[in-house]
Amino acid sequence: MSEEKLAFQAEVSRLLEIVAGALYSNKEIFLRELISNASDACDRLRYAALTQPELTAGSDPLAIEIHPDSAAGSLKISDNGIGMNHDDLVANLGTIARSGTAAFMAGLEQAKKENGQGAVNLIGQFGVGFYSSFMVADRVVVESRKAGDAQGWRWESDGKGGFTVAESDVSPERGTTITLHLKDEEKEYLDPLRLERIVRAYSDHIAVPIHLREPGKEEPRQLNSASALWTRPKSEITDDQYREFYHHTAHAFDDPWMKLHFQVEGLLSYAGLLFIPSQPPMDLFHPERRQHVKLYVKRVFITDDNEALLPPYLRFLRGIIDCEDLPLNISREMLQHSPVLSKIRGSVTKRVLDALEEKAEKEPDSYSSFWETFGGVLKEGLYEDHANRERLLNLARFRSTQGDGWTSLAEVKARMKEGQKAFYFITGDSVETLRQSPQLEGFAAKDVEVLLMADPVDEFWVTAVGEVLGLPLKSVTRGGADLSGIAGEEKENEADEKSATPEGFDALLAFLKLTLKDAVKDVRASERLESSAVCLVADEGDMDMHLERLLRQHKQLDQVSKRILEINAKHPVIERLAARVASDSGEGAGAAVEEAAWLLLDQARILEGESLPDPAKFARRLSDALARGLA
Repeated sequence: MSEEKLAFQAEVSRLLEIVAGALYSNKEIFLRELISNASDACDRLRYAALTQPELTAGSDPLAIEIHPDSAAGSLKISDNGIGMNHDDLVANLGTIARSGTAAFMAGLEQAKKENGQGAVNLIGQFGVGFYSSFMVADRVVVESRKAGDAQGWRWESDGKGGFTVAESDVSPERGTTITLHLKDEEKEYLDPLRLERIVRAYSDHIAVPIHLREPGKEEPRQLNSASALWTRPKSEITDDQYREFYHHTAHAFDDPWMKLHFQVEGLLSYAGLLFIPSQPPMDLFHPERRQHVKLYVKRVFITDDNEALLPPYLRFLRGIIDCEDLPLNISREMLQHSPVLSKIRGSVTKRVLDALEEKAEKEPDSYSSFWETFGGVLKEGLYEDHANRERLLNLARFRSTQGDGWTSLAEVKARMKEGQKAFYFITGDSVETLRQSPQLEGFAAKDVEVLLMADPVDEFWVTAVGEVLGLPLKSVTRGGADLSGIAGEEKENEADEKSATPEGFDALLAFLKLTLKDAVKDVRASERLESSAVCLVADEGDMDMHLERLLRQHKQLDQVSKRILEINAKHPVIERLAARVASDSGEGAGAAVEEAAWLLLDQARILEGESLPDPAKFARRLSDALARGLA
């Protein structure tokens, strides 16, 4: 087969521009990334050999070798892992397919605004650490032979626009060799002592031996301890080793927010080393909701994509779980229905929630930062995991109308006003928008705290939960707002004044109902409005307005439900309209009030974030009203 010339995927070209521009403040991490990829290749060969033992029969033990060549100005990193064929080379080294190009491009644009530091996180999060090679090399050659294949392949690129792939007879017997032709200013990475220091700093935890083949010496020298970090006593592991193990397993560049290292022995024996990131992974809200904790059996890698290992709402976890009680040749189908894995799932979930509860109690400020990052995911468990619902509710934190910080439901209950018999909440697209909602005015007047919920998941879990700490959850945008039983600061004469309605109000109400009968379900006086003239609410038992809007946006719902228009009897506009209806029964008056009725409805729609059914008519009515007011 002749040499094949291919172009990089557009996203790869953009990434390489950033990498080649030396935006990394710490270039030496290229070696960590290549070693990490080599280790993964060895893990995958171990797994493949469980069902195809011939893949490793008679071969040398799995290992990684680093070979600096000062004369050639090149650095080689070799492994005898699973290897790659033609299609693997094109897919893995020419495209970014693992996490989706759309998300990658969005992240790349954000990275450009962060002086390049975001690019470091992107490379790790998308598992494309191979491209960090071009920070130090102006040409990269990859020679690989996939285990079990007779033909080897050679991939080559200068990182500027494309790459070539051709058959190779000099490929390793099995595995991959990456040759970096170093830039003149990067020759420091040919120094054996420099390489040794990098490996010990970043890759000592790698379970595969890493050998350094020094010039002039016949036998290579092992640089790392090559023992599974999770099997070692905690007292022997430094914070730096934990951090680098997290970087390796998560392909991440941030520091972990929290770690859990445990060993369980008894009827069920397993070990785990789990991390909670400090930064959200790029695919955190991907529809597939994949978890990325690696499953090992007796220190042999099995899979990093097993939905039975942990619940989806803990998918932000990174790390490994190593079980002694599963067969090495377990199939994916068996994993989904394994009682052993089910017990591990329950036990590990409890352990994670225990750790979060302790953190929330002892370090509330740090826990708030965790909730800011991952709270929207953890709340998915409120409707998925009934067994742990109470614990998750205790862990949940919310924004509310009382201050700008996070608060717990227990704290909200402790602040409830006398006579309050429910938790009140409002859902929407952002906390800032919700704070301005007219539906909150009556609650604010009585100093009643309302939870501000801006995560899409909030629409679903509140319905599933229904009641918290013995009190119902009640939306302020649904049904009538009966605040009369809640103690407030109003004086008696002010309360009487509020209950009074202007002359002609009942007639105006009847007129609005007749005029808007085809557009709304009802028109009624509002107890929740203080300074706004109107608002829209859902009838008791109807779907919440924000939920309906979300479902329509995602093509899950076609119809638009009729809502209730509430009007503020004490608002100047409503008072003037009521007086107009009471004093003037001419046709001109009726037409003017009718136009005002539609303007008020459109105003309520705008306040609710709804689109107007006829923007042109709204603009005309508004212009006419302004003209009459200025006349």
